Amino acid sequence: MESCLYTGQVGHQRLTPAGNAFHYSLFFLYLDLAELETVFASRWLWSVERPNWASFRRADHFRPASLPLDSAVRNEVERQIGKRPRGPIRLLTHLRYLGYCFNPISIYYCFGEDGQTLEAFLVEIHNTPWGEEYLRALDSRTGQRDAEWHRYRLDKEFHVSPFMPMDIVYDWRFTVPAEQLAVRISNTRQGAQVFHASLHLRRQPLTGGNLGGVLLRWPFITAKVIAAIYWQALRLKWKGVPFCPHPERLDIRKGRYHQ
Repeated sequence: MESCLYTGQVGHQRLTPAGNAFHYSLFFLYLDLAELETVFASRWLWSVERPNWASFRRADHFRPASLPLDSAVRNEVERQIGKRPRGPIRLLTHLRYLGYCFNPISIYYCFGEDGQTLEAFLVEIHNTPWGEEYLRALDSRTGQRDAEWHRYRLDKEFHVSPFMPMDIVYDWRFTVPAEQLAVRISNTRQGAQVFHASLHLRRQPLTGGNLGGVLLRWPFITAKVIAAIYWQALRLKWKGVPFCPHPERLDIRKGRYHQ
């Protein structure tokens, strides 16, 4: 089975106009979409498409949910980069916990037919409180390679934080999931770094003990995520960071987002 858990830490650091930094421990599911029907077989508290403590729901991803998720991902990657992934699609994400789900970011790792060669990433971002979803495909053939990192520089197209303007350049870095998984993001504005974030995770197999352990440690992880977002927003407001209203809808060249 390729599906697994990843546990570790996420960290953010804002450099200007006021400093603000935090680190939180958390976990993600890494799901091979071909294994969804069997991945939680015989797991009492975990399920797919039915209520449970932890549940995967197709409707929580890639709205509207009019196609099977696997097909929708392949179609979108082909639309954006001109090449259709032919191998496994594996998703790093949060599930629905006690009926609630919020994913600031989910990442689809699109592999070749050998199951090892990475062909593309599809990044799925949700914002709050607007409830919008943004999809951006990244071609492994065009990104820079820096040691183990796949690196991409992108202009900002989607309003995520009300405390970050739109004239931002992203520097995204991804590793291929293995025993460890990492993502790094740096934001620059007018040539100066204003923010960076990192995600560092370690793989754990989907055993009963590991699944039970993450629920004991993080029983309501998605509530923790949304609470942390609003708590950090309040800290930024206290520190006098300017509020950036949601811009009018943009003409997006490659990405796609939905209300």
